[in-house]
Amino acid sequence: MNNKRIVRIIAIILALIMLFSVFMIALNALTAKAVTQAEIDRLRAEKKEYERKKREIQSRINSIEFEKKTEIARKEVLDDRIMLIDLEIDNIDETIGLYEILIIEKELEFEAAQERENEQFRVYKNRVRDMEENGVISYLEIIFDSTDFSDLLARLDFVGDIMQADEQKYNDLIIARQETKAAEERLKQTKLETEEEKRQKELKQVELEERLEEAYELIKAIEADLENEQALRAEVVANEEKIQREINQKVEELRREQERARAAAASSSATRVRGTGQLKWPVPSSGGVSSGFGMRMHPVYKVYRQHSGIDIPAKHGASVVAADTGTVITSAYNSSYGNYVVISHGNGMTTLYAHLSSRKVKEGASVTKGDVVGLIGSTGVSTGPHLHFEVSVNGSRINPLYRL
Repeated sequence: MNNKRIVRIIAIILALIMLFSVFMIALNALTAKAVTQAEIDRLRAEKKEYERKKREIQSRINSIEFEKKTEIARKEVLDDRIMLIDLEIDNIDETIGLYEILIIEKELEFEAAQERENEQFRVYKNRVRDMEENGVISYLEIIFDSTDFSDLLARLDFVGDIMQADEQKYNDLIIARQETKAAEERLKQTKLETEEEKRQKELKQVELEERLEEAYELIKAIEADLENEQALRAEVVANEEKIQREINQKVEELRREQERARAAAASSSATRVRGTGQLKWPVPSSGGVSSGFGMRMHPVYKVYRQHSGIDIPAKHGASVVAADTGTVITSAYNSSYGNYVVISHGNGMTTLYAHLSSRKVKEGASVTKGDVVGLIGSTGVSTGPHLHFEVSVNGSRINPLYRL
């Protein structure tokens, strides 16, 4: 009889331990969910802001003023819209990434709930089997084996505890089954939301392709008209010269700043960011050149134009990497170059990356050879996705292929 009592007490203790573990697991799951949900809410708020900005841009496009703008100014507005669509796609990608993590969490949560239900069912089944084998006699034996009235009262309390524990086992089984169903529903809902985000991404990709085509056609129309094409090229040349002057000025400013740092015995940023002089190919996904450095002929008018870099064709959104270690001295937008980044390599050399769909580095940042600095695009004066890549040595542009 004492052995049975000990076994039952141990079973009750084990059940309490298991319930405490279940509580801790549930608490941890709820905490993780709160953090992840906050991230999703942040992304949804960003998405609404992008949609608002797109409506503003569309209003500008629909206005009479847009038609009165120069072609290059209209291209800037189209670039703004394309960049916003890219940001929306990035936002959706990030949201999908979080949902995929959530799916893993919900699957683990469902598995844990299923395991708890199975364990509760096992405990309840064993207790029912024990009751079938012993019936009420086991309870009566506990009462009639009492030695005195005090012992009887203690035994009655114990019988009450056992009966209450039996009822609790049944309730625990019901709760565990409900938790399993709830976890399964949460998993299904998360998967549905993930699929909806993927569907939204497909729609945005279609919209992006349409807007890119619209922007390409605008530049092609400009180039098809001799007067407009000459004005466009004059603006491009002026922008190139202006940007080169800015590059030279910023390189000099950076050099003086680094000299002051060395003079003050600070850790030398020049040492940390100096490049090797041997450049890495800036578009890992593409190895070709669609237009080389130097004079190139206009396909329609057969007029030679100076090309200050090389064009590397690639898929829209492909990664563009730093050709060498250095410091970002420019990360900006220009009507001719579109989104562009300039890196000073601390050895008289700078590299420029133009027509990016988005820039991934800010001015003043230190980058290592191979770090992503932007994504392939067609912003500025461009009729298709590619990287316009320039190399300057001591303030003068050179053929990038000499250093690649």
